[in-house]
Amino acid sequence: MGFRRGKKPNMDGINLLVSILVCYPEIGTVSYEPGDDALHFSFALREVPQRSAYEAVGSLIKESILTYHSLEGYDESRIEIFLEGQGHTAFFHIIRDMRSISQGEISMISTIMREHFGDILIRDPDSEPEEVELDIAAHEEAIDHMIGTLKIARVQNRMIGIREEGRVLVFNK
Repeated sequence: MGFRRGKKPNMDGINLLVSILVCYPEIGTVSYEPGDDALHFSFALREVPQRSAYEAVGSLIKESILTYHSLEGYDESRIEIFLEGQGHTAFFHIIRDMRSISQGEISMISTIMREHFGDILIRDPDSEPEEVELDIAAHEEAIDHMIGTLKIARVQNRMIGIREEGRVLVFNK
């Protein structure tokens, strides 16, 4: 009688989600969806923004990504942006394909969200800028490396990274 062994978790995928959440405390959740080979980012907002504000920020993010990609030499990218309201809270979702995403782009998206929704953006309260700054460069370099690795070797399992009480958790589904 043999034991059934589950699939081994992809450590590059897990480390990528952890590093993204550690580097960018404004990102509430990040998941990898193998079916569409994309990263899904979710930013939590304390209130539902006015439609004009959401549309303006969505357009700015899309234009910024396209400009960034034209500089990087990518001509096609999957960029989906939508807002989901739940009561008084809103979730700003961004879906990006793994083929063209980079650490610099993730940083740019986080900066835009912080600049435009800073007063209502729910951030990890345990991420003190002084203590995190020391690790940021190492994490950013690791993010670029892991994205490069995952572009070559696709992950088979869906993974989701979330914040819970000051910790980052990753679930392999």
